[in-house]
Amino acid sequence: MPTAASTTLTVESIQAYFPLTFPTPTPTSHLDLVSTRDLHREEDLLRNPNSFRTWWTAIQNTKEAAATLQKTEALLDLPSADVAALLGPLASPNARKSLQRLTYLYEAALVQFPASFKLWKSYLQTRMSYVLGKLILRKRAGGKKKFPEMGQALEDEQDDLEKWEGGLDGVVGWEEWKSLVATFERALMWLPRMPRLWLLYLSIFNHPFCPPQLSHTHARRTYDRALRTLPPSLHSRIWVRYLLWAESRGGSTTVAIYRRYLQVDPSITERYTALLLSPENPTPRPLEAAKLLLSLARKAAKNEYTSPEGKSPYQLLCEWLEVAEQYAEEVGFDVDETIISNAAIAKAEEEELSAPQPSAEPAAVNGTLIRFAGPAVAVDSDGKILSPYEEDEDPTSTRKLNIERIIKKDGLEIYKDQAGRLWTGLATYWIKRGEFDHAKSTFEEGIASVLTIKDFTQIFDAYAEFSESLISAMMESLANPDEDEEEDEVKETEAELDEKMKEFEELMDRRPFLVNDVLIRRNPNDVQEWEKRVALWGEDDEKVVETYTQSLSTVNPRRATANFHRLYVNFAKFYEEGGTTGEAEPDLDNARKILEKATKVNFKNVDDLAEVWCEWADMEVRHENYDEAIRVMQRASATPKNVKINYHDHSLSVQTRLFKSLKLWSFYVDLEESLGTVESAKAVYDKILELRIANAQVIVNYAAFLEENQYFEESFKVYERGVELFTFPVSFEIWNIYLAKFIKRYGGEKVERTRDLFEQALEKCPPKSCKPIFLMYATFEEEHGLAKRAMAVYDRATQVVGDQDKFQVKILLKFETNALLNMINSQLFTIYIAKAAANYGLPSTRPIYERALEILPDRQTAEMCLRFANMERKLGEIDRARAIYAHASQFCDPRVNPNFWAEWNSFEIETGSEDTFREMLRIKRSVQAQFNTEASYLAAQMASKQGAGEVEEEEEEPADPMAAAEKQAGGVKGPAFVAAKENPNVPLREEQAQPAAGNEDEIHISDDEDL
Repeated sequence: MPTAASTTLTVESIQAYFPLTFPTPTPTSHLDLVSTRDLHREEDLLRNPNSFRTWWTAIQNTKEAAATLQKTEALLDLPSADVAALLGPLASPNARKSLQRLTYLYEAALVQFPASFKLWKSYLQTRMSYVLGKLILRKRAGGKKKFPEMGQALEDEQDDLEKWEGGLDGVVGWEEWKSLVATFERALMWLPRMPRLWLLYLSIFNHPFCPPQLSHTHARRTYDRALRTLPPSLHSRIWVRYLLWAESRGGSTTVAIYRRYLQVDPSITERYTALLLSPENPTPRPLEAAKLLLSLARKAAKNEYTSPEGKSPYQLLCEWLEVAEQYAEEVGFDVDETIISNAAIAKAEEEELSAPQPSAEPAAVNGTLIRFAGPAVAVDSDGKILSPYEEDEDPTSTRKLNIERIIKKDGLEIYKDQAGRLWTGLATYWIKRGEFDHAKSTFEEGIASVLTIKDFTQIFDAYAEFSESLISAMMESLANPDEDEEEDEVKETEAELDEKMKEFEELMDRRPFLVNDVLIRRNPNDVQEWEKRVALWGEDDEKVVETYTQSLSTVNPRRATANFHRLYVNFAKFYEEGGTTGEAEPDLDNARKILEKATKVNFKNVDDLAEVWCEWADMEVRHENYDEAIRVMQRASATPKNVKINYHDHSLSVQTRLFKSLKLWSFYVDLEESLGTVESAKAVYDKILELRIANAQVIVNYAAFLEENQYFEESFKVYERGVELFTFPVSFEIWNIYLAKFIKRYGGEKVERTRDLFEQALEKCPPKSCKPIFLMYATFEEEHGLAKRAMAVYDRATQVVGDQDKFQVKILLKFETNALLNMINSQLFTIYIAKAAANYGLPSTRPIYERALEILPDRQTAEMCLRFANMERKLGEIDRARAIYAHASQFCDPRVNPNFWAEWNSFEIETGSEDTFREMLRIKRSVQAQFNTEASYLAAQMASKQGAGEVEEEEEEPADPMAAAEKQAGGVKGPAFVAAKENPNVPLREEQAQPAAGNEDEIHISDDEDL
């Protein structure tokens, strides 16, 4: 008997196998459905027809038996590979027989339990496994959001769509597919509210072998029935599958289904626009996509829409602009249509503005109430007012868009900081439409309107690139002419090319001017940019004059940047010098007119107006019009009757406050000194002093001017007026100059008058400033007065000056024997002591030293004590010197002031005895212990470390104990022994090894030894 594999099968013979499940197979129609082994099962089902468990157990046992039979099926019973690919799971006879047996059991069970969801679901899944093939299950990574947004739900569902392995061919097994669909319809008739059944039903339409009769129109109607049948809360589960199915079908089906869904949820509009413009879409719809994107951009700008992808309103508008650039012909108007549309819109706006306003209506007419809130308005389901109908946002409308108006209204008016991108986008739109002249005018309009360099650079670069590409295309057409092209056309192209080249060169030459225009538009009051504008014109005098005139009429003086007055001054110099090249005749009349006009401008600062007057007078001086220069300054410095005007009162005009400008008067007085007489210059100086606007420099200059002209007493009077006008510290400088000039003039002739001047200077001088005056006073007394008075001046100085000046005074003085020489960084007391020693001898300085020790602070007292002790040593008073060292030791921490202890140590070595040395060491230890207990020790130690600079290298340990004691005590290098006779109480240790250079009479004293 031949096998199935050896028999040649045709399509008709294969189709004859089906339908397997319609009509429903029964033991009477198919005798081999029930075998003798199944009799026990059949009897059990007949006895217990209402037992669900019995039916369920029978079905599961049959499933297991069918699976086992398919696994053990012989390969000879299987058809060829091509036939197996067509039949899929039903390729073997056993599989077909198993399907019929299971169908018989399920149908019989459903007769008993027609509303069982479990039974229907199992039945449908079993039927699907035999028709659709083996379901491929995927492992999910992580959980799934319960109620995601539609955009996220579409992406998740796209990954979770069912996929099958194998399946029954839709043509060969059409009858079985149709039977499966009929079974689903019967199940939904019994259980219409079960979403799982609907999803199982809808999943078969995504199978690749699903017949076209089912996967298109029937599938769409089934989705619609599911939406009509299920409650709205379950619609999202259907819509996800519905939208994905629509995307797979494409064309008008996708458009119709997405339009329906967007009326309910516009959140996936961006996804829809991407589908409309997708490269896989054979029929793109750029106009509809552009209108949807424009609608989203406008709603986002009004905060009525939030992009699921986080896009800003400007980004949405840029996407719309990219669509308009890419599909210029399909989306927007041409030039003529744009002009007509703009005119109609302008006319409608004018009519709306000129329309009469509705008059107020009464609350009631003939006893009938009227509407208070105005006319009726359309609202949505939430009660929000709907925006008026816009045809530009209606995706169903076929009217194209006015791209130019939309960019200007929705782009440039709102996103002013992105003007460069918007203008270049509009120009690119016209380029794509072939309207090159309109694109050029768009570039020019954009360059003439932007306010930032960034936008200008973006537009200019695009403009230059467009011009270069246009020239390149024309040159290429000339290099490769067409055979049909005539000579006249070639010449016309060459002429057009020359014109384009000339325009491109002019564009490159205009770039600096265009940049300057942008900066001036951004800030019309920027004086520096107007000056750059003048410099750009170079030697073109007409343009320079035009620029100056335009700048002076444009700039607001109260808002102008610095040096606005320089525009007037430079404009006047332009006429004065005969233009930029100087070839024309100097035109002083026009220069004077400009400066005259400048004097009437209300500048921000008085000094600006004063400089204009000074420049005017300077111009007259340059042309040797000296009298005119004086008259100009007389006009400028005219004093009003009310001179109590506040110079810093900005509520008044600068012309009103000009008479108090020191810059103006300083220039005027310099002019009078150079061109006028002494009397006229004195009059100007006196006027400055009368107005009380003079500073210390004016006083000094006035006095120096009088001194040059031999008016010495009058110059001294000016100094007197100066010290009366100013207080310290300003008057301090005037006093210094005044006293020096007076002493230089009279010397010792007018001693009493000089002393009176010094007393006047010191009367109001603060302590921190009186030191130089005291020194000058003392020097004067030494040179022209009495030594006793000089000492009295020094004594007063030590009482009056501040502590920092009592000790540190920079004066070049030094005392050696009986002479007084210069020294840097000496002290006031040192000067006083030196003077006393020079005049009265060294013993007379003791009271001064004692007074200094009482007055000076602790830190300076130590150094003064060292000098005091040195003086006593010179006089042979060793005990007094030792007492002074002991007094100063209380201020000197051995770790902070090692120099003091080193000097006392040297003093004791040279002049002391063993007892005095021990006393010095005892005092040193007690002082160190005292400073250890004070909180200021740490600060003092830190200051000492910072002031020490570089740290000295560690010295080697001394070989002898005395040197170690000296090092511990802070001593200095050198001999550290006491010059005294041999003491029997201190035995020498002969057994101790003596150093080679040691002293036999050396005494070993420990710092820790008790007295």
